[in-house]
Amino acid sequence: MLLSDTTSNYMGGALETLDKNGNVPLHVQVSDFVREKIYSREWGVEERIPSEHELMAMLGLSRGTVQKGIRALVDEGLLVQQRGRGTYVTQPVMARPSSNRLLSYAESMHAQGIDFVTRVVELRRETAGKACAQFLQLNQGEKCLYLSRVRSVDNKPVMFIESHLNIRVAPGLEMVDFSQEGLFAAVERLSGRGVGSSEVTYRARTAGRMRAKYLECDEHTPILECAQLVRLDDGTPVEWGSVWLPANRCVISSETRREV
Repeated sequence: MLLSDTTSNYMGGALETLDKNGNVPLHVQVSDFVREKIYSREWGVEERIPSEHELMAMLGLSRGTVQKGIRALVDEGLLVQQRGRGTYVTQPVMARPSSNRLLSYAESMHAQGIDFVTRVVELRRETAGKACAQFLQLNQGEKCLYLSRVRSVDNKPVMFIESHLNIRVAPGLEMVDFSQEGLFAAVERLSGRGVGSSEVTYRARTAGRMRAKYLECDEHTPILECAQLVRLDDGTPVEWGSVWLPANRCVISSETRREV
């Protein structure tokens, strides 16, 4: 237990106390304390948290211990430090609406007025393996297109996107400049059909070395995988892939209505 049973919160004027005789390092307890304040929404998004000196007084700890605990949360992406202003709870840079309207991630960001940059990491023809052939309804051994991209906002990567594409239904995809044109727009232009539906599965994953490199996070950092199969309006599968989202940079939002 991080705080004693008799602890009052800081805003009431009493000091917070940590378990200084326990096995958990004090800087980890600092991180846990601040994280809990944020998760419980006591300290809200874009709100300045107490200063280092205030936290030192609240917790009865040295400046170095407090700094180390805060630094860990900055590295997690939960806090951001602004020179001369203080430390703030981060606002995720984009929200991904989940609704009955099918939008690509790029379309969703455009709709929210978010400026972003897309960098193509790799674009190549490859032979469809068993799973790829099954999902894209190709013959095993038939050629498909592999595309990977990093999308960044304010020079921070917010997603790593991997796509296996059915070039039979959209010939010429390998000639598209995906740093400038969105995938859905290119598919609709080259196939002559609309994008009709998608099936999405969400999974919590560990970043791993390769994806951590592109998302600029630790390889053990939890990230969200959105695995998706996208179909044209005639039901033909055109994209099978995953979007990898780092914690605290993106959120999935949803609006539902209750039928009466």
